[in-house]
Amino acid sequence: MTTIIKAADAADLLTMVPHLLGFAPSRSVVLIPFSGGRSAGGMRFDLPPGDTDPAAFASTVLGLACRVSLVDAIVAIVYGDEAIDADVPRRAVADAIERAAHRSGLDVIDLLYVGPDSWTRYLGDAHPPGGHALTALPAPPAAATAATGTPHPDHLSGAELPAVDLASRERVGQALRQLEFALGVVAGAPAPASGERVDPLAFSAVSALDDLPVFFELALEHGTDETNVFGIATLIWCLSRPALRDVGITTWIDGVDAGDRAFEAQLRWENGAQYPSGPAERMMGEGERPDADRLADALAVARWAAAVAPRDVRPGALSVCGWLSWALGRSSHAEHYALAACEIDPEHGLSRIVLSMVQAGHLPDWAFRPARR
Repeated sequence: MTTIIKAADAADLLTMVPHLLGFAPSRSVVLIPFSGGRSAGGMRFDLPPGDTDPAAFASTVLGLACRVSLVDAIVAIVYGDEAIDADVPRRAVADAIERAAHRSGLDVIDLLYVGPDSWTRYLGDAHPPGGHALTALPAPPAAATAATGTPHPDHLSGAELPAVDLASRERVGQALRQLEFALGVVAGAPAPASGERVDPLAFSAVSALDDLPVFFELALEHGTDETNVFGIATLIWCLSRPALRDVGITTWIDGVDAGDRAFEAQLRWENGAQYPSGPAERMMGEGERPDADRLADALAVARWAAAVAPRDVRPGALSVCGWLSWALGRSSHAEHYALAACEIDPEHGLSRIVLSMVQAGHLPDWAFRPARR
């Protein structure tokens, strides 16, 4: 959020959390890193089960917080299901976070607990019976609503693929079949034995692959056009082939020139040369922060491709949805897409990589750096 909103107290801050995250957290631990009294966002973690070692959990989350550029303080908020009574629920988790923060040299601005209908502070010796009513929280500032819109109900909201009717899927499936016929003919294979006519639009789609990075760049503009059946079929075909998919992701991260370099590197690698480390490191989240709007546009295109793709080739598009979500800092969405891909193909490569990164708590390096201006 680039608009500066001031929070005067804990109640104001709690009002702002859904706008910082983009959703209303539940059964979560939210860490808000501060640098010089300002924060640009927050980190959400699943609330650990009761048998989890609080110290190990705190060490993990503080380790991530310490990677934020110039962080010097935190606010931690525990969102739980238990009502507030004589003691604040989940105190062991809060205490462990406080100790880990102090060991890391970070100030703890506040430690808060939010229950089903009330909230309170861990810090201090006493809290009001039952806590403070959530209904008494102030309304969010108009500037926050204008800057971020209405937050989603929870961390998985918005991960659902677009609704697509059966006719749309059948058209794309037929276009994919025609595309594969055309690719075979161009490669020197005989025409379909059935004598089926190959749609001329399929040959036009094949010609678009002559410049793969440009094809992916144009997909950012036209990839969700329902009438562009052969275009989306070609995109699905590319995303189901790792070498072409990686060129597409690289293009969506850094532009056509980067896509050209990735494509050339892929060709050299197929001829026995060593694959350069740069593109692979980029895929692992290294380097400058990409343009978030560009990645969001790419995610919209990949989500549409996954929605209309036939089931057997859907994992490719789903894995790209997962990677793009991870790159945007939406680990819960990334896991959702990767799991959906693995339900179809349990050994799907990129989906397994995305799952391993999410489950290990690995975030892109650029998530901890300021956005480019």
